[in-house]
Amino acid sequence: MNQLGEGALQAEHWMHQALAQAQLAAACGEVPVGAVVVKGGQVVGSGFNQTIASQDPTAHAEVVALRAAAKALGNHRLEGCDLYVTLEPCTMCAGAVFHARLDRVIYGAAEPRTGAAGSVLNLFEQTALNHQTQVLGGVLADESAKLLREFFQPIRQAMRGNASPLRDDALRTPDERFDNLPDYPWPANYVSDLPSLKGLRMHYLYVGEQGSKLTYLCLHGNPAWSYLYRKMIPIWTQAGHRVIAPDMIGFGKSDKPKKDSFHQFQFHRQVLLELVDRLDLKRIVLVVQDWGGILGLTLPMEQPDRYAGLLVMNTLLATGDVPLSPGFLAWREWCSKNPEFDVGRLFARGNPQMSPAQWQAYNVPFPDSGHRAALRTFPNLVPEFSDSPGAELSRQAREFWQTKWTGQSLMAIGQQDPVLGETVMRALKAQINGCEEVLLLEKAGHFVQEHGEHIAPVAVTFFDSMQ
Repeated sequence: MNQLGEGALQAEHWMHQALAQAQLAAACGEVPVGAVVVKGGQVVGSGFNQTIASQDPTAHAEVVALRAAAKALGNHRLEGCDLYVTLEPCTMCAGAVFHARLDRVIYGAAEPRTGAAGSVLNLFEQTALNHQTQVLGGVLADESAKLLREFFQPIRQAMRGNASPLRDDALRTPDERFDNLPDYPWPANYVSDLPSLKGLRMHYLYVGEQGSKLTYLCLHGNPAWSYLYRKMIPIWTQAGHRVIAPDMIGFGKSDKPKKDSFHQFQFHRQVLLELVDRLDLKRIVLVVQDWGGILGLTLPMEQPDRYAGLLVMNTLLATGDVPLSPGFLAWREWCSKNPEFDVGRLFARGNPQMSPAQWQAYNVPFPDSGHRAALRTFPNLVPEFSDSPGAELSRQAREFWQTKWTGQSLMAIGQQDPVLGETVMRALKAQINGCEEVLLLEKAGHFVQEHGEHIAPVAVTFFDSMQ
């Protein structure tokens, strides 16, 4: 995008007027987005969101302002005009801009779900269109985003409180701890009425459209949460796919039972099966790592028609008839001796490219020891013996992957992983029918997704060949 340069102060002046329009929208109970059209140093049209009051789905702030400007100038062509709007335009408003022949669009906050100026797609880069409009973003972005947050926060809190009261035997990480995490802009989705949950609230990301070509079902491990997939999600959604990334109970934004004994292999597996059913997921690319694989690799055998592909990273099938790796046994022992370990610093040690704000995000779900029951329990839940809970299911899954799996499989291996490294992954590869494609990441450790910007594009090319 172009830079404002010496015109920055003037741009802020007009954006303040757009913000005043946005505040009028908020006062009317509308989503607070405002816009002004400027020509020759004067406002010739202004508007704010009025979709609710006018019962008009096209009454976005931009469209209202364009209509006012066209009427004031007596011309449906608004050549020589600039549009200032507090939020990145959607596809509808971008289309209106092109039809109006505006010179420039200057916006405040980015819109990661529907933005058509670079966040989801960039219509302003389409040179095939018969009119080109310059687009500039980020003017008073913080002020614009703050107005939106303040509008939606009480609504979301009321919805969450009414929908899922907290069980007496669980804790819930305060929502405000998750505010302003780097590279994690997606809204929260919750479910609490799955049979196995019995009222516990489970969080999941739902990014993309229901009619997308493929659904990437991304399962995290211990001690991570859906934040782990932040580098991969935009690449997959921009390629036209949908991403579902749940936080397992005890992790991330999901409720956290207080007792260590609550956590069992079968419980967590059953919740995942029920979530897939509830969301009616189809043409799934199963994306797994660590416990995401220990549990997730046992899912497709139950409903194989739902699954089309597998992206498997540094994990294992814990069948109980093969010894666990020395690296995992060392990790388990270390966890038992350091139950209050710093989760963020664990990520930082293996991923020096991460900023402090990024690795600190992994500490956010666990404000104290009471929230850490899953972290203490999961290392001991990995099936070690033939009669361990989950071992028989894992052996059935091994049989499925060896003899019944017909989808495409891509393996990514973090070669610096001391826990579930290349030796473990090569053994797993031999258990997956047709798994021939292997992506080696020389600098990646156990949490391979922190190098997801290298993996996700390969996955797009690989799995799109199934279409």
